[in-house]
Amino acid sequence: MKPKAIVRIGIDIGMTVLLLLLMAYELIGSGLHEWIGLAMFVLFVCHHLLNRGWYKNLFRGSYTPMRLLQTILAGLVLLTMLGSMISSVLISREVFAFLPISGGRSLGRTLHLLCAYWGFVLLSLHLGIHWRSMMAMAGRLCKPSPTRRRVLQAAGALAALYGLYAFFHRSIPTYLFLQSQFVFFDFEEPLIFFFLDYLAAMGLFVWIGHYGGNGLRRCSARKKVSQ
Repeated sequence: MKPKAIVRIGIDIGMTVLLLLLMAYELIGSGLHEWIGLAMFVLFVCHHLLNRGWYKNLFRGSYTPMRLLQTILAGLVLLTMLGSMISSVLISREVFAFLPISGGRSLGRTLHLLCAYWGFVLLSLHLGIHWRSMMAMAGRLCKPSPTRRRVLQAAGALAALYGLYAFFHRSIPTYLFLQSQFVFFDFEEPLIFFFLDYLAAMGLFVWIGHYGGNGLRRCSARKKVSQ
């Protein structure tokens, strides 16, 4: 595997881990949350620098349904990341506290909540859309047998099913649609349970992105053959 590919995978894994940590805002402390958020944004910038060729080819070639979906999803992820960063500056009490900013905290909190939860869903879908290429790289390293592949697929489906439960159990739709502007945290709950539920919820959208993307690719292939 090429060094650039290894760095890209490392950055993606790092962003995934940091994303889960960021969702535990009150459980890890607001100060640590701000520094992790800054690290997340730095990795996000690095991710875009490594994939700058995507911007160069943005207006080249034809747009298949799959490419259109990927482009829209990438654009939405970019908007949520920028919204999270801008709102974090407005409400910061530590990292950006030195800036002479007054006012806008209420708007900043609302925007931050909205961008954080939509970013969680959209980044998970984005990861799912590209899961196929990531598994292809992993397959070149370990070459899983057909039986092992079927076991992994079944495990993925079960994880997605639990992720659906966790998605509603953790009231994530409530925060996505601003039905509540205050996130509930159970401080007596072991932190590992929180992370497992959010990892499962992330897995749900990775699963949807992966199989939804595969279905779209197959439909496009059939349409091309029929023409």
